Amino acid sequence: MPLIGNISLPEILIILAIVFVLFGASRLPEAGKALGAGIRNFKKALSGEIEVEEEKKIKEVKAEEVKEEEKEAKTG
Repeated sequence: MPLIGNISLPEILIILAIVFVLFGASRLPEAGKALGAGIRNFKKALSGEIEVEEEKKIKEVKAEEVKEEEKEAKTG
């Protein structure tokens, strides 16, 4: 007997009702946003986009450090 089989409409409705009772109406949008952000980050990690974004951020930070060092060298 598989743990996850064919889930029909009644089972989905029961699960949604339990989630609604646990989180309440005010926290459901927050939970949905968090879940969506997690899924997007997971997809980015699988495709390698996060590594590219991190490399860009590192280059930006290094460029800012160089600019600050140049300002300090000019002023004193």
